[in-house]
Amino acid sequence: NGAICIQSCSPSFHGETSFICEDRKWQMFTDACASLNVQSLFQCCTFYLVLAVASFLLCSLIVSNLCSSLQRISEPDFSCIIPDILSSPAIPGNIADIVELLNKISLLLSDNVNRGKMQSYSRIANHILNSSTISNWAFVKDRNASSLLLDSVNLFAGKLLLRNGSESIQEPFISTKGYSIHKNTSGKSFDFNMEFNNTGNITGHVVIPEEELLKLPKTSTAISIAFPTLGAIIETNRLDPVFVNGMVLSVSLPEELRHVLLTFEKLNKLENVKAQCVGWHSTERQWDNRACKMKSDNISSVVCLCRHHHRTFKSFSILMSPTTLRNAVLDYITRIGLGLSIFSLVVCLVIEAVVWHHVTKTEITYMRHFCLVNIATSLLIADLLFILATIFMHNMALNHQLCVVATFFLHFLYLALFFWMFTLGLLILYGLLLIFLKITRSIFIVAAFSIGYGCPLVISVLTVAITEPKNGYLRIGACWLNWYETKALLAFIIPALSIILVNMVVVVVVVAKTGRSSVGEGCKSQDLSNMIRISKNVALLTPLLGLTWGFGLGTIVDSHSLAFHVTFALLNAFQGFFILLFGTLLDRKVLQSLQ
Repeated sequence: NGAICIQSCSPSFHGETSFICEDRKWQMFTDACASLNVQSLFQCCTFYLVLAVASFLLCSLIVSNLCSSLQRISEPDFSCIIPDILSSPAIPGNIADIVELLNKISLLLSDNVNRGKMQSYSRIANHILNSSTISNWAFVKDRNASSLLLDSVNLFAGKLLLRNGSESIQEPFISTKGYSIHKNTSGKSFDFNMEFNNTGNITGHVVIPEEELLKLPKTSTAISIAFPTLGAIIETNRLDPVFVNGMVLSVSLPEELRHVLLTFEKLNKLENVKAQCVGWHSTERQWDNRACKMKSDNISSVVCLCRHHHRTFKSFSILMSPTTLRNAVLDYITRIGLGLSIFSLVVCLVIEAVVWHHVTKTEITYMRHFCLVNIATSLLIADLLFILATIFMHNMALNHQLCVVATFFLHFLYLALFFWMFTLGLLILYGLLLIFLKITRSIFIVAAFSIGYGCPLVISVLTVAITEPKNGYLRIGACWLNWYETKALLAFIIPALSIILVNMVVVVVVVAKTGRSSVGEGCKSQDLSNMIRISKNVALLTPLLGLTWGFGLGTIVDSHSLAFHVTFALLNAFQGFFILLFGTLLDRKVLQSLQ
């Protein structure tokens, strides 16, 4: 497994194909076999450019009529290379070569982009954007080829010259439109209706708001390009299971204009998943939710308000994750549960403060209530921060630093919750197994704080320090730890699951200790009493030791199961209530102190 094999192409092609061994079978990894020659194609383009320059120099020496005729003949519109490109198969190697060719044209031959140039350029790009070529992009050697194509088209189309104040160049899989705009324009829009595949068309709508147009000091040009298939092409090189659920819309605007309103028709009109407005970050080469804010979302379309920047954000679309359940039941459970949990935790801490001197007279009860207070405090602050992060999600998404800070403290506080539960589990084992070993309060406090807050702090700091410089700390669309690119979420999952397993052992030890019959074989009444005592201990310890989080494994095993999600949401949203009930209200010493 993991071995690489390189194979030469057939005689009619140049390049090579690589294979990787997976499960004792060779699987194609990259295919660089190509029939095109980028260098000769580009030389054809530059020949016409040289001819155009020569005609310009001769214009000063010859009559104007002959000059204009010579310029028309020598106008470089790249038409000489179109027959060779369109007749070539859209295999991965040819796709890579065409992307390289378009990039060179954009960088070196993008002066005076007229209608003829743009038509030829669009025909070349359309050949590799065809819906039938999407699967071939997965084997292109350069994983950034689709991003390079997008940047190249945006650069070239952005220099399009308009005739009579407007221009429209339409190909099946790429469409370019341009308008002349000024501050007295009531509002300018671009409408696209394009083919995605054989099943039907997809629409997109770009609007430049009137308040943005008022910022223009002079008449300017606005260009928009629509790609119905480029989103699917880009996602062939992505690791995370999100998919682009609409066309990619690019805009080229004057620097004074910062915001644009975009409407995307959904490709897959699913009810149970969330859509997300994103912009393509041309430097980081990934979708970034900081560029856009959702205005509305229904079953068929999404409206986004996006921030345009000529260096970073020029292309926009919508993402949709098929593994993200959107269900009103889950939303209601989470909101009601967290509200009740926060109220319960406040009541719990108030009660603990009132009865503290009455219930902490012995060393073991002091340690137990000390752990309980820190568990309640960690969960209370984490729940409050979670609600604030949810309310201000859009602002946080637009402010990367704010989102990093929120994620860091959420990570730290939820880890602190687990490590204090771990401390409580160790305390229970100490009370059951090490009866004759005495620990002073000062030693316990130092050890408990080191475990409860020290370990989470070290893990949280290391996680952000290692992953944030690589832009791998946050996941797309949420202020929480990344999973698909850097696996930063393991810094929460591994400690949490380890503590759950240790605390499950603690519960087993408690059951074994308290389940023994006190007299001989015992009788039925004693067996019933033991069963009640065991059930009571398990019920008391399950929320206090964090075992309810173990139900989260079900959502990982079957992420589409609503039952697992509802069960997990119920148990954890109401965890604060369970801590109040089983940790405080059912404690006989607490009840006696309150009476």
